[in-house]
Parts: sequence; structure tokens; C-alpha cells
Amino acid sequence: MRLKTPSPRVLLALLAAVLLLLWFTGAAHAAVPNERAEPAYAEEQTILQAEHDARTPEPGLASAASGRVHIDRHYLGQYGGTEGTVLVQRGGNFWRVWRNGPIATGMGVILVGVLLAIFLFYRLVGPARIEETPTGRRIHRFTGWERWVHWATAITFIVLAVTGLVIMFGKKLLIPLIGHDAFALVAYVFKYLHNVMGPLFIVCSVLMFFTFLRRNVFRRIDWQWVKQGGGLVSHKHVPAGFFNAGEKSWFWFGVTLLGLVMSISGLVLDFVNFGQTRYVMQVANYFHVAGATFYIAAAMGHIYIGTWGTPGAYEAMRHGTVDETWARAHHAVWYDEVQAGVPPGTFDDRTPPAAPPSAGSPPPSAPNRPPRPAH
Repeated sequence: MRLKTPSPRVLLALLAAVLLLLWFTGAAHAAVPNERAEPAYAEEQTILQAEHDARTPEPGLASAASGRVHIDRHYLGQYGGTEGTVLVQRGGNFWRVWRNGPIATGMGVILVGVLLAIFLFYRLVGPARIEETPTGRRIHRFTGWERWVHWATAITFIVLAVTGLVIMFGKKLLIPLIGHDAFALVAYVFKYLHNVMGPLFIVCSVLMFFTFLRRNVFRRIDWQWVKQGGGLVSHKHVPAGFFNAGEKSWFWFGVTLLGLVMSISGLVLDFVNFGQTRYVMQVANYFHVAGATFYIAAAMGHIYIGTWGTPGAYEAMRHGTVDETWARAHHAVWYDEVQAGVPPGTFDDRTPPAAPPSAGSPPPSAPNRPPRPAH
């Protein structure tokens, strides 16, 4: 396969993206002017000095005395007398330095880097191509309920991603552009919108999991798709069932795994009246930011493949149907199942029968037939 030669416009766009990446990284890291970020208050300095001079060492995480009065870094228990009398929660200083420094910088680098990689892939490799012309005959792919669940989850996710990025980077990126007063209003609205959308996103994700679970079970034929990289670079159409291995990976590692990380950590941060301490919320924030980074990055890849990267895929989720030629090229096993009139997953990686079964006959079963050849 021969890659395209980058045009001057592509090279200029690449240079602009690199400059944007450098600026984004610098802006994120500038959130902590002093990377050492010593505590600012005299009271905190006094307490820290008193602890330093004390003969009793600080209790570790496994100690019941970890959350002792006045100074608390690791206390994991419930709110009450012990937590309520804490004057200085030193973990807050550590969290602020890491959240506004290395974590923000890493998140910015990953997200901008993924955008740049998608742009280069599109320009150098291009979208998936189908040599045959569309037949005009449509095949039903998604029900109205499946499309409703998908779009409800997608919309709530996009709202959470946008509001979360503003919460993360707004002070350094938006205040110079719109000023403090305007940003104060934006931050106020976005914070509450983020908190309200979070539980709604969890509900949509749960519905989406059970709606598409049955069709996302990995099968033997998926290994053929993985070994050939889905034909993304070679533009080779690898046989796949209703969902290919890439779509199944997004379902399990994106929607399910990262969805769990985001949901659990988000609930800890959203509902603060269930006894979680400040240290627990700081740890939850680490997980929430890390999960958001990889979820947004993976979602950008998913959005690209479902739109510009695979022409015709968007129509499937928008209208529920696809052209017969598109189905045969991208999901050949599922297309054969449709033609045979059997449920998705019936043929698995086996060769389907030459003719559709007669009405009323059971679905064909061929456990000893050889795997479908890749084409």
C-alpha cells in the first residue's frame, strides 16, 4: 500500500498542530507557577514544623490513627469529630500541585496528540473505500431504541467532555480570551451542568451496555480482523460479524471499563454528603481525570471511524439502515446472515450455507465446517 505524499497545506497544518500542542502544554503547566508550591499559610507552616519536630512519626495508611486531629493527609474514615477538627489537610496541597501541573500537562498532550494522529491518518491513509457502487437496496441494521440509546449516551458524554475540559483548563485558556467576569459565569454554569449530566450519563451507559451486550461477544473470527488491523491501512475488507473486533474493543474497554471508572469516581465527587473524606475525593479526582483523558481520546477515534473514516457508517446510526454494498464490504458475515434470514452471530466464523433456509426451518448449524477465508 502506497501512502499519499503530504501536500504543503498538510505540512502547514501539521506545523500549526505542533505549535498548538506546545502552547497547550505550556499553558497547562503554567497553572502551577512554582512547581514546589510550598504551603502559603503561616498556620500550616507552624503545624508542619511542629509535626516535623515531634518524635512520633506520622501514621501510615494502614493505621487507625492516620486521620489524627489538626493534620490529615490520608484519613479514610467517615466525617465526624476527627475529620471535622482537621485544620490542615496537606493532601490538598499535593493534589493541587499534581492536578494543575503534571496531570493537566499530560492530559493536554494526550488529547492534542490524538487529534493530530487522527488528522495525519486521514490525510496520509484516507478513509475506507468501497470499489463497488451502491445498489440502492437498504438493509436494516439498528432499531429505533438502539439508536436512541446510542445518541443519548453520546450527547451526554459530549456535554460532560466539554464542560470537564473547561473546568480543567478554563482558568488558563479562557480567562485571557474572555476575561474573569465572563469566565466566572461560564464556569458556574458548566460546573452545575457537569454535575447534573453525570448521573444521566451513567443511566444511559447502563442502558447501552445491556442493549448491545449480546452482539459484542468476542468470537474466533475477530482474531482475523485483529491480525489484519481491520484493513484500516491496507483498505482490505476483512470479514466481520454485526460488530467487528474494533467496535467490540470500544464497547468493552471504552464504554464499559472506562465508563465504570468515570461513573464510580464521578459519583464520589458529585455526592459529597455520604461520608467520603477529602483524601478520598482527591484520589477519586485522579481516577476521574485519568479516565476522562483516555475516554475522550478513545471517543475521538470512535467518532472518526464512525464518520469520515468509514463513509456510510454514520447513516447506519442516523437512519438505522445501510446500503447492501456497504454491509457486504464491511460486515460480510453479518451480510450473509441477513441474506440467510438467521439471527446475527449464527454463522460465527463458519461458512454459511449456499442457500437461505426454507420458512419454518431451524437456523443452520455447522460446527465442523472450516473457518471463512479472509478476503
